[in-house]
Amino acid sequence: MMKYIKLSTVIIMSSLYINVGVKHFTDPAYFLHIMPPYLPFHKLFVYLSGFLEIYFGVLLLFNRYRYFAAWGLFILLFLVFPANIYLAQSLEAQKLINITTNQAILRLPFQLPMIMLAYWHTRSSNSISFFSISGIVLSLLIFATYKLLTL
Repeated sequence: MMKYIKLSTVIIMSSLYINVGVKHFTDPAYFLHIMPPYLPFHKLFVYLSGFLEIYFGVLLLFNRYRYFAAWGLFILLFLVFPANIYLAQSLEAQKLINITTNQAILRLPFQLPMIMLAYWHTRSSNSISFFSISGIVLSLLIFATYKLLTL
């Protein structure tokens, strides 16, 4: 059963990363608006991160390269996290991409399960315990974010 869940998540992750990666090239302004001002070379980083999302998204589909792709996504998710933090802090960035502060804040906790899922795909086993822990962490993050937004 876990083998099929893991394969399903590979397909979902791959399609999501490829689609978001393509958006970096078709709508770079969206990503440029959420780049923290303290980082240099905004356009280069937008295109580079888009390329890497497409590259790792495609490689995820091949069992032979999945380990490498999952580690690449794991690292990439950490590297792009400052943009999500900046978005949550910047009313100007939120206005430019047409989202609310609450929506920007809601994006933050979803980074952790995405990182955990990428890490799960670096493991060769189909351990249900890791999958269960990821589900619990995601549930707690959603609950905590909901509580923060309703204070």
